[in-house]
Amino acid sequence: MNILIVYAHPESQSLNGSLKDFAVSHLQAAGHNVQVSDLYAMQWKAALDAGDNTAPAPGPFKPSQDSQRAYKNGTQSPDIAAEQEKLQWADTVIFQFPLWWFSMPAIMKGWVERVYAYGFAYGVGEHSDKHWGDRYGEGNMAGKRAMLMVTTGGWEPHYSARGINGPIDDLLFPINHGILHYPGFTVLPPLVFYRTDRTDETRYAHMRHELAERLNTLDSTSPVPFRQQNGGDYDIPALTLKADITPERKGFAAHLK
Repeated sequence: MNILIVYAHPESQSLNGSLKDFAVSHLQAAGHNVQVSDLYAMQWKAALDAGDNTAPAPGPFKPSQDSQRAYKNGTQSPDIAAEQEKLQWADTVIFQFPLWWFSMPAIMKGWVERVYAYGFAYGVGEHSDKHWGDRYGEGNMAGKRAMLMVTTGGWEPHYSARGINGPIDDLLFPINHGILHYPGFTVLPPLVFYRTDRTDETRYAHMRHELAERLNTLDSTSPVPFRQQNGGDYDIPALTLKADITPERKGFAAHLK
């Protein structure tokens, strides 16, 4: 299997750095091909701007239109094109990051904003009264798997159904559903390590064991059962769930089968 790890942590000797190194060695020992996009080490430019198109059009910068034109004409910034090639190469993508202010680090969000070009990750497929684009289960990432590997200093009960931070699945929903499922990835349940600032050797050994188990089952783990946009559950083009589809459920949970 070809596996890409998109990694965001500024310190190579951190817990995240150690887990990333373990993941690479474990996957390679199992015969997988692995690439790592270490965003801090790459000094990845996070801000999407007119410079992302090496042949910018005259006039005001329009992010979506410029992204579309650059992707279509082959004038994207080389760093963007290189990351897109990695995504096309990968069978599975692991996004590894610490949970900072309830989301991914800004550098990884910037990776998404720049690499997910119009025509590559969105804006694909026909838009009609029966099919509203190839997205949410369809698209250029269809057939590939993706998983979040997240660390947080908070306690697990802080992220429980009644925890003060909110359920972890709700916090990660915009990433799992909006960033991964949207362009077509089959999304695996996230691997979350809690209270990481209290990690000792024993706990670290447990983390490595848990990580190894997840890596060993990347191709067999049952995915998060997100509904497909064009699978018949949604009214098109309103893109709301049909009235007879789990009417008792609201919010994020309604979009799970």
